[in-house]
Formats: sequence, C-alpha cells, structure tokens
Amino acid sequence: MTVLAAGAIAGALATGGGADTWHALHWLCKPLATLAIFRVAWRAVPPVSVAYRRYVLIAIVFCLVGDVLLMLPLDLFVPGLVSFLLAHACFMAAFCSDVRFAARGWPWLACLAFGAGMAGLLWPGMAAALRGPVLLYIGVLATMAGQALGRAAWLRARGDARAASARHAGIGALLFMVSDGLLAWDRFRTPLAWSALYILATYYAALWLIARSVERGPAAPTGGQG
Repeated sequence: MTVLAAGAIAGALATGGGADTWHALHWLCKPLATLAIFRVAWRAVPPVSVAYRRYVLIAIVFCLVGDVLLMLPLDLFVPGLVSFLLAHACFMAAFCSDVRFAARGWPWLACLAFGAGMAGLLWPGMAAALRGPVLLYIGVLATMAGQALGRAAWLRARGDARAASARHAGIGALLFMVSDGLLAWDRFRTPLAWSALYILATYYAALWLIARSVERGPAAPTGGQG
C-alpha cells in the first residue's frame, strides 16, 4: 500500500510537466492504493462487528469512485464531492453502529466549529453554484469526525476492548478533515506548493487508519457488544 500511495503522489507531483508516463503512474497507483486499503479492512480479523466492517468497506468503495472521478481530465468536482459525501455518511454509520450518535458532545461541536471556520475562510473563493454542495459536504465531514472522536472517548472511558480500534478511527477521521481542508484551501483560497504531497499523504493515512480500525484487537472480550 505504501509503495502504491507513493507512486500516486509522485505521479501527481510530476504531472505539472505534462509527462504522459507520470500521468499514467498517478492514474494507475491512485485507485490501486485505495483498493489495497480496502483489502486491509476486508482481511481484518476479528472485526469490531460485521456491520462495522460492511459500512467501512462500502465507504472505501465510494472513496475509490471519488478518486477516479477527481483524477479524470474532466470537471467532475461535484460528482466526486458526492461520492466522498456518501463515503463519510457510511463511515458515520460505522461509528454509530455500536455507540450512539453524539455520545460525547464536545468532539462533535469542536469539529463543527472547525468546519464552520473553514467554510467562512473559503466562502469568498467559491463559485455560487458550489457553495451549497461544499457546505453540505463540510457538515457531513465534520459530523463524521465528531462521531469518530466521541466514540473513541466513550469507549476509552469504559475501558472497552474496542478503544484502541476506535482511536485509530478517530485519528483517521481527523486526518480526513486535514486532507480535505488542504484540498479545499488549494482549490478555493490559495494554491499550495507541493499540494499533492500533503493532500494525498494525509488522505491515504486517514483511509488506512480507518481500515485498521475494523480489527477489534487481540484483547477483545468474547461477550462484548458487537
């Protein structure tokens, strides 16, 4: 997975020169890296639960679709945004499958506040037609991250065996916010030097951590909540 992610990043960084070889490397490695992460979640044993694994796998498939849409030489930003929005909805369903929604309020409020701040900073650079979809996306992303962090805090406070897995998911969700924040800043505010490096590195780290969170861990109790 690391080699494929590095290939996707290298290809993206070098495409500015217009070299077909680097374009091909990016187009090949980007979806393959996401598929490799899908395999991590698929093979995780024992899983947190069947439902948790199913939601995470569906979410990664939506991420794969979004990867393909956004890397094509067409203006498919909104369809790509919708694919990732659906991915975050599925991640949130996974994080709600064993811990109630907003079990811890402060992470949710903190993530929404961060999202609102980002929206305010990006607002002047967004085309009017994109403002609604982008605001909806930010709200879903922030809610997903808040639920992931709240779930981790709730399970840790109870000494639950799933706490380590939930910590992976929480960190992954935060990195997703960082990655998408960088992407939005680069697109709507100020172009960033080496943007592909920061955006894709945090994106693949986020996906990998959430995929790793499917594994309950060796210390899991036999009669716990599933």
